[in-house]
Amino acid sequence: MTPNNWPLSASHGIAIANFVAVAVQASSEILIDAPPDVIIDALADMDTVPSWSAVHKKAEVVDSYPDGRPHHVKVTIRVMGIIDTQFLEYHWGPDWMVWDAEKTIHQHGQHGEYNLTREGDDKTRVRFGITVEPSAPLPEFLINRARKKILNGALEGLRQRVMGGSGQAG
Repeated sequence: MTPNNWPLSASHGIAIANFVAVAVQASSEILIDAPPDVIIDALADMDTVPSWSAVHKKAEVVDSYPDGRPHHVKVTIRVMGIIDTQFLEYHWGPDWMVWDAEKTIHQHGQHGEYNLTREGDDKTRVRFGITVEPSAPLPEFLINRARKKILNGALEGLRQRVMGGSGQAG
């Protein structure tokens, strides 16, 4: 039997996976016991990102803004066995950071952002959001696992970095 005439129901012994062929979004938030400027400084310290983000294997600042914050960064990531090298363009504000990725073999595009809201003297609500447009349809279960790993690293890993902990979250 060829793939074109395989039975399409699970009752015939073939499991069918749902595939997603559109942009994938994920977002979450966390409360960190630190002021926004400390969190922004941690995000801007690209050399340490692979130590606290389980998906980042390498980060290299290509160029920086006059204030020293990264403008373009080349990163190597690994998510669910998929390794990709991405060229990211960053923009910064006093309580936010956004990036966009150029097209790669694995994605048509990516947009990520951190938004920080001060809560009291020394606490900050950190909201992280990411949109990825895969270059090919991916199984939904794989996307759900990747979403969980990315969100955990982006938020819990960041919290551990800011609070002085070591090791990766996720």
